[in-house]
Amino acid sequence: MESITVLYIILAAIVALGIVVFQYIYKQKAKSNIYWLLAFLRFVGVFGLLLLLINPKFSQKSYTLEKPNLVILADNSTSISESENELQRLISKLKDAKEVTDRFKIASYKFGSKLDILDSLSFTDKNTNISKSLSALKDIYAREQTVTILLSDGNQTVGEDYSYLKADQNNTIYAMVLGDTTKYKDISVGPILTNKYAFLKNKFPLESYISYQGNTPVSATVSVKMNDKVVHKENLRLDAQANFKTINIEVDANSVGIKNLIVEVTKLPEERNIENNRRSTSIEVIDEKTKIALISDIVHPDLGALKKAIESNEQREVTIFKSSTPNSSLEEIDLFIFYQPTIRFKNSFTFAKSKNANTFIITGTQTDYSFLNDSNVGFEIENGYPEQEVFGLLNNGFTKYDISKFNLTDFPPLESDAGPILITTPYETLLGTQIKGLDVQQPLMGVMEQNAGKQAFFIGENLWKWRMQTYRNANDFVYFDEFIGNLIRYLTSSKNKTRLNVDYEKVYEGSSNTVITATYFDEVFLFDPNAKVTIKVTNTSSKNVQTNPMVLKNGYFEADLSNLIAGSYEFVVSVEKEAKSVSGRFVISEFEMENQFVSSDNEKMEKLAVSTGGKLFYPSQINGLLQDLKENDAYVPTEKSTENIVSLIDFKLLLGLIVFAFVAEWFIRKYNGLI
Repeated sequence: MESITVLYIILAAIVALGIVVFQYIYKQKAKSNIYWLLAFLRFVGVFGLLLLLINPKFSQKSYTLEKPNLVILADNSTSISESENELQRLISKLKDAKEVTDRFKIASYKFGSKLDILDSLSFTDKNTNISKSLSALKDIYAREQTVTILLSDGNQTVGEDYSYLKADQNNTIYAMVLGDTTKYKDISVGPILTNKYAFLKNKFPLESYISYQGNTPVSATVSVKMNDKVVHKENLRLDAQANFKTINIEVDANSVGIKNLIVEVTKLPEERNIENNRRSTSIEVIDEKTKIALISDIVHPDLGALKKAIESNEQREVTIFKSSTPNSSLEEIDLFIFYQPTIRFKNSFTFAKSKNANTFIITGTQTDYSFLNDSNVGFEIENGYPEQEVFGLLNNGFTKYDISKFNLTDFPPLESDAGPILITTPYETLLGTQIKGLDVQQPLMGVMEQNAGKQAFFIGENLWKWRMQTYRNANDFVYFDEFIGNLIRYLTSSKNKTRLNVDYEKVYEGSSNTVITATYFDEVFLFDPNAKVTIKVTNTSSKNVQTNPMVLKNGYFEADLSNLIAGSYEFVVSVEKEAKSVSGRFVISEFEMENQFVSSDNEKMEKLAVSTGGKLFYPSQINGLLQDLKENDAYVPTEKSTENIVSLIDFKLLLGLIVFAFVAEWFIRKYNGLI
């Protein structure tokens, strides 16, 4: 208490005493003991009121004994199932050790892909994330002294490398390695990298690798199968130094459908774990042949160059038509290319518009610009200019797709008699125009988008010369063909604006990450969180059906299908009370990451323990761990004091005493007939 407060209290006592002396001794001339009692009560009441006005503060100290935390962190993944009894024994011994319970506050957790409270162990988690679990505990016990006992085989399947976990002075980790730590010979297949889908009659890439663990040289044969048919086979020789071999091949997509791909390596003599000798995935081969009409009334080498370039992708079919071709022959066309259109193209222009088809217009010296300007194609070109040579300038700022591989170096000029172009639709320049070495700030080639439709234009003829120059520069037509092919891909792709959209993978590697998401929009295309979305999944082999509601997440609906076994499935996502549904197919491959390990990783576990100030133990050394926890001076309960500053006004007893003093004084005065 401050000295000034003490002075105020003394002054308050003097004032209270002065009032009492004046009222009961000086004025009343106390005549009996009753007056001395009344004087005392008046003093208590007045002095109490003055104390409340001064409101001195008092400090109160409380002392508590705080134990450090002992966290038991148990691995609940499938790879630990063989050590179930041993793990349960270790947990029981840690919890039942009196010297430990007296010294620590014990908490128990389990983990697989995420951290959870330990109530029971099921060993069903199909992924292990040690790093994430330790980081979560670090946040939970951020400012408390904590000892963590990690009970695991040390094999992590997802997440950051836990052996590099940053040390914390308040958190010590003891690692106890479960399972067999003996290093056995093992040969395994790595992840298979390939596309999600391939086009019919094309080749698709497949990449994987074979790794070997062992000291002596071994020979093995690796084979790649597609639907049980061997498409690649090779012999390998591996040793302690050359223990890695990449498999990089191209596979023919000869038929439509989902193809099961298997990479398998032969078993080594005395190899214990053969679960990792085989890995599978799937790819969907689709037939999406795009039919393109190249309409022209003249014979020109550009037609052949365009046809060759576009059909370099076997999924595209180009047919050259005259402008007089009847509409019935154009019904199945996906994209119209109009080469040097004239008034005779009016019928085919009208038909393309009625189909809402995308178009590509190429002009030249025989183009009827008056007809083109009257056709409302999104741009107008001034007529009456002489023929001249024009060069292309690549627009490196083009954003619709990648054109960086195309190079116009040494390309010959094109011929054009077009005047300035006025574009009335939003567009983006793909190639600029250069005339006599001057950039005239006019597009030579560009693309336009309006009302979900796409158009492209090219102002010049003799494209065949560019294709020939590409061959001179690179001994191949591929760069020109890719340039035209990318444009065609852009023009033939469409964005369907649908109210129900489903996102899923064609192939899931194992069932643990089998998740399908969906979004549903109302009639004004706002996300509808009140919709009831369900998914019906059917196993195509067993015909087993399960129907589940999709759970609302943050802006989407989700179905977790991790309970499904490996196999091929069909599904239908639908919205209750709405005629909206989306169907699809997916495959769950036979793969469990937890089965890929041969032995426990005691090296990483030891690195983690040492870096955090702990130690590595094995199950047979459980007594040593208990002894260390018991005797280590770093883990002792600490006495903590808490000081609370309390104001006098918070003391209810004083308030009661003041009230009692005044009431008693009043009652005694009345009882004795005193004024």
